[in-house]
This record gives sequence, structure tokens and C-alpha cells, in this order.
Amino acid sequence: MIIIVSLMAGGLVGYSISNSTTSAKIDDLQNQLSTLQEQILNLNSTENITNENNTYFLGDNISLSQLYEQVKNSVVVVQGVTVLYDFFGRPYAYSTVEGSGFVSNLTGHFVIITNYHVVQDAINITVTFTDGDAYAANVTGSDPYADLAVLSANAPQYEYEPLRITSSSTLKVGDSVIAVGNPLGLTGSMTSGIVSALGRTVSVSWSSYAIADCIQTTAPINPGNSGGPLLNYQGEVVGVTSYTAITSQGVAAQGLGLAIPSSTILRETEALITNGSYNSHPWLGISGTDMTFEIAQTMNTNVTYGVLITQVTSGGPADKAGLKGDDIIIAINATYIAMRIRSMDDLSTFLEEYTSPNQTVNVTIVRNNQTLPVELGTRPPPT
Repeated sequence: MIIIVSLMAGGLVGYSISNSTTSAKIDDLQNQLSTLQEQILNLNSTENITNENNTYFLGDNISLSQLYEQVKNSVVVVQGVTVLYDFFGRPYAYSTVEGSGFVSNLTGHFVIITNYHVVQDAINITVTFTDGDAYAANVTGSDPYADLAVLSANAPQYEYEPLRITSSSTLKVGDSVIAVGNPLGLTGSMTSGIVSALGRTVSVSWSSYAIADCIQTTAPINPGNSGGPLLNYQGEVVGVTSYTAITSQGVAAQGLGLAIPSSTILRETEALITNGSYNSHPWLGISGTDMTFEIAQTMNTNVTYGVLITQVTSGGPADKAGLKGDDIIIAINATYIAMRIRSMDDLSTFLEEYTSPNQTVNVTIVRNNQTLPVELGTRPPPT
């Protein structure tokens, strides 16, 4: 009997010890599992998306559908009405205008950024968010020289989800971009492409000055896209989609869109909000054309690149500095930045991106290979 009791007692003690060890292991595994679950939750909330003022960033593994979900609420439809008047000032025709825009908070104020040409001479302007709610809007400021406008809307704060705007100066040809907007009234459309060129100039109907430093992209852009954001794959604005290139026959080019660079937005937005305009475009005071081989032969020169000056504005900066018609500008430099000038694109981009009014630049011309200092002026208001 004593032996049997001892064996039973030993078995119970052994079972108790074994059960205690197993329970400890289970508790340890449960603690590890809880820790792992907490780490996964933390990673899910911080790895891909940083939410600060509703600004979004993506990680290295890009999902275009995820990117679209993160930016779509920041893009709006911009609509308005333009009125045509007869000789006596009486309205005789009305037309609707429609484009895109996006929310920004660069200066601590929620605003809608769009193109100037979308709201030019428009009345009864409204902005419609992705939830379908529309609100009256007003033009806070505009710059026809850069084709930019800033709108304020009578919308509640929860509607505003501002996009982050980064400098386009870091863009390179080949970088991937997407455009989100409302082409042909098809709201919330997204297209993708690459940066196919930089530093383009675009001639526009409302100004004698071309829009400088534009981004060329293969992302399809159609009427209605104007004013929407051009984004990199981090969800940051690098430009404002603005134009579809048109051939000389008036046909829209395929895969050739143009956007206002975000560096212009960053430079101008505060002035547009505060002053209603931007008045710091540098002015050289010339008209010119790109040099070609044929022009060089006609002029009996071996210089086949640069800008041939066709007209100098009397009393303007170039005139005061001694530049003349038929001079060929081949280089320009200012504040340790120099550029070989191959075309009007180069000259316009350099002036807009690197200079300001009252700054002195050195202009090299093919007239005894002279370099002339020119104090830039301020571009006159549009007429």
C-alpha cells in the first residue's frame, strides 16, 4: 500500500510539474504573439502612410490603386460660367467652363489651386469634392503669366485634404508621374506616364509671353484635366496639368501633355493669397527666335544655336545694356549658375527659375563674343 501511494504521489507531482512547465510555455507564446500582433499593427499604420494634415506618402512598393485612393479626395471639379456681351454691353451668350483643381495648405490656409485659364473671366464659380458636395468659390489670386489661380471655397474643413507639394527642380526625364482630374467631364480619372522632357515653353492666347519651364509628360491630358495635380509616386504634387500639345493642323498630339512646374506654385502661392497677384517675373525686354542652320547660313555665321534677337524693347533692360537686334544670345549666368542658351526654351526657363527683377545677369552674345551685364526689370502687367 505504501509503495502504491508513493507511486501515485510521485505521478501527481510529476504531472503538476509538467503541467506547470507547459502552461508557462503557452503563456510565453501568447505574450510573443501579442507583441507580434502589436508590431504588425504599428507597421500597418506607419510604414506606407504618414497622415499629417491629410498628406500622404507611399513606400517603395508602389500600388497605383492605393495611391489613387490616397489622393482622390484632394482633387475637385472646378466649374463656372463665362458671358459674352454685344457692342452695347448686353449679355447675349453664356457658356460653361470646367476644369480640375486640388487642395493645398502651403500657407496655413486651405485653398484650391487650378489654372488661370480655367477660371479666366468666369462667374458663378463652384468646386465639387469627391463626395458630390459643391460649394461656391472665389478667385483669391491669379497670375496669367504662369497660368495659375488660387480659389477659396465656402466649404467645411472636413472637405479639405491637402496634397503635399514638392519642388519640381528634382525631376528628371524618365521619372514616373500620374495625373488625376476630370477630363471631358469624367470625374476622378487617373492616367500615368513619365516625364518626357523638361524646360518647355508654351505659347498661350491670353499673353504675349510664353509660359516658361513647363514639364512635358506622356500621361494623357485632355480638356477638363487642366488645373489638376501631376503627382510623383510618393503622392506629392510636382506640377499642374495644363495643356495638350496641338499640331500645326490643330490636332491634339498623342502622349504629349504639359504641366506648370510645382516650383512655380511654391514660389507664387503666398503672393497670390496675400496680394491677389504675383509681380516678380523677371524681364529682359527682347523678342527672339531660335537659331537654326538655315538662319546661320543666311547671317553668314557658324553659330547654329542660341536665341536670335529680333526686337529690343525701347528703354527696357536689354536696350539699356546695349543689346541689339540680330545679336545672338549663346550663354547667360547669374549668381554662380550658368547656362548655355540653345533656344528660347532655355532662355525663358533660366530667367524664370534662377533670376528675379533688379538682379544683374551676364549675357554672352555673338558680337565680338561680348558678355554684357544686364539689370533685369519687372515684366509689365498684361495688356
